[in-house]
Amino acid sequence: MRRLESASGILLMLATALAMVFANSYLEPFYHYLLALPIQIQIAALDINKPLLLWINDGLMTVFFFLVGLELKREFFEGELSNRRNLILPGVGAIGGMAIPALIYLVFNSDDPSTLHGWAVPVATDIAFTLGVLTLLGTRVPISIKVFLTSLAIMDDIGAILIIALFYTAEISVTALLVAAGCVLVLFVLNNKHWNSHSSYILIGTVLWIALVKSGVHATLAGVIMAIFIPMRSRTVPGISPLKVLENDLHAVVAFVILPIFAFANSGVILSGITIEQALHGVPVGVALGLFLGKQIGIFALCGLFIKLKVAALPKGMTWTGLYGASVLCGIGFTMSLFIGSLAFGDTELHDMFDERLGIIVGSLLSGVTGYAVLRYSMPHAENKVEPVDKEVEQAV
Repeated sequence: MRRLESASGILLMLATALAMVFANSYLEPFYHYLLALPIQIQIAALDINKPLLLWINDGLMTVFFFLVGLELKREFFEGELSNRRNLILPGVGAIGGMAIPALIYLVFNSDDPSTLHGWAVPVATDIAFTLGVLTLLGTRVPISIKVFLTSLAIMDDIGAILIIALFYTAEISVTALLVAAGCVLVLFVLNNKHWNSHSSYILIGTVLWIALVKSGVHATLAGVIMAIFIPMRSRTVPGISPLKVLENDLHAVVAFVILPIFAFANSGVILSGITIEQALHGVPVGVALGLFLGKQIGIFALCGLFIKLKVAALPKGMTWTGLYGASVLCGIGFTMSLFIGSLAFGDTELHDMFDERLGIIVGSLLSGVTGYAVLRYSMPHAENKVEPVDKEVEQAV
């Protein structure tokens, strides 16, 4: 699983580079024409008409959030998060790593009400990119750092999901919400009866997604909601976990198809037209500094405080330098930052003034390079040290 995440991070880098090439060459008109291509599905009175970019962000990313939901549920029942003692350090790290970046963003944008909506762009960590960087370090990185980063990223995902649900909701349609509530009730009944048919859950989940598209609540939350009701264990087939089967089936599709497509569609920043005023606008600067400085300050400071207060302990095999390097790496916010940025500014005309994606790319790049350097040079003699990894920990990371 760890190799899959790492390879996905490398593929995301390639997809991002390809998008930048398309956006800054003679292919730019074709790139934006493709993303603006209208796709319509109409059945009787039901009409969903979106450009390809929104089908990717609202449709394909629902599958990504479905996988995230499955992973969260498994972690809470059987993984690292099932042990409550393991929740403290990554939990407080996630809180600090979300609060400080948001505060830094607000410092640079407090005087402009039109940009305040982007405060959540620098709050999340991209686990695929982060593990991709760790892979470049080989066996010199102790397993405790990988488990810490994975657990913290899981907490980040929970926070990001809550932020999207609470703060990035459009005008509400009561009728559509009632349909969505009916779908949730059906999913609850299926789960309560330990129903194992994946197709039944997918069918109800599709109806739920359509209802949320029309409700004003962001449609990707349908993936998380559906994942909550997938049974951990089968009552009729002992030893089989419907949740783990789905998780295993989806990992490769999400890692090697959905996330690279999303990265290609959302990271094509046109560099030639960016002025100094746009580059130094409060949004890209706030996002870049929020990711690069806010993440490392928030995570390292709050974790260090709780360790000094003896509320939590430094994981075995992790040094203070290792904790700092891991904190810096958490500033790679690529996928979730791009996604939240599309929610905050995608439907506005503000891109003539700035492009938040520039801040996301710069902040993530600085975090990746600096985090790699800190870990690389703080553990120079660990290449031949291979720590034992038990089965549960290997599955968690």
